[in-house]
Amino acid sequence: MQKQRVVSGMRPTGRLHIGHYHGVLENWVKLQEQFDCFFFVADWHSLTTEYADTAGIKDSTREMVLDWVAFGLDPQKCLVFEQSRVDQHAELNLILGMITPVSWLERNPTYKEMLDNIEQRDLTTFGFLGYPVLMAADIILYKALRVPVGHDQLPHLEITREIARRFNHLYNCQVFPEPEALLTETPKLLGLDGRKMSKSYGNSIYLSETAEETAAKIKGMITDTQRVRRADPGDPERCVAFNLHRIYVPQAKLDEIVPACKNATIGCVDCKKILTDYLNQRLAPFRARREELSRDNGFVNELLADGSRRASVEALKTIKDVRAALRV
Repeated sequence: MQKQRVVSGMRPTGRLHIGHYHGVLENWVKLQEQFDCFFFVADWHSLTTEYADTAGIKDSTREMVLDWVAFGLDPQKCLVFEQSRVDQHAELNLILGMITPVSWLERNPTYKEMLDNIEQRDLTTFGFLGYPVLMAADIILYKALRVPVGHDQLPHLEITREIARRFNHLYNCQVFPEPEALLTETPKLLGLDGRKMSKSYGNSIYLSETAEETAAKIKGMITDTQRVRRADPGDPERCVAFNLHRIYVPQAKLDEIVPACKNATIGCVDCKKILTDYLNQRLAPFRARREELSRDNGFVNELLADGSRRASVEALKTIKDVRAALRV
């Protein structure tokens, strides 16, 4: 029985942090065992917001792919490639842009939210408005049947489904299947300062950091702001650091920490030391693998070149079907 095809991508906008691992990458690693997975570096998508400063995209691509492979993606089990190396992404984006109503794009909730909240960049561009069209092209170019998304991303996928449906209707064909959501539950990971972990906030623990760098960050992490002195009883539910304890510290140890915190028999310094030890133990084998991979300067380029060649074979098949439907 042929596996269903899954397509997903990630923008190379900087180093990946543990939120990316638990929110996306950990799920990808599981999916590659069950589906025919196409995972791509969405470098064209980076231009929708980073068009004025492209200097970091190449380096970010290399660092991101090193993280992907070190933390579990197996190029023998999934296809890893780069969006910009497959010309058909741009061709299909242009074609789909011709049939997509502007009103569909303007109602996109992310478009409205980012226009309202990002003031340091001019996002009133054709490319930013039309990024859901490029996203649709990325997905249906490979005739994906499933797309891993969180609940907040469902509106994005619905635009893809509408575009595929419109193409099929306009040209009386069945070129594109309508991809279904593969819903994923992602843990809410707070950053060092209590806000959502984000590169833009500077509050992240990065996958590529050393154990010492991680320890220094956790040492300065916010805990229970109402626990002023060591002798004051604490409350793990108010503690920012405890958000990470739940992910990295075994339940048996948590069962010891919670009453000790509430009874003030353990201090925040000691509690964060426990978190540091368990987190670094968890990431140690991946970080060692990453260090090994990074010594080969040509590894990422060769991997992406090979994956992109293979992706192009599949993409060309779809473009031939598209051109036949368009009669061009």
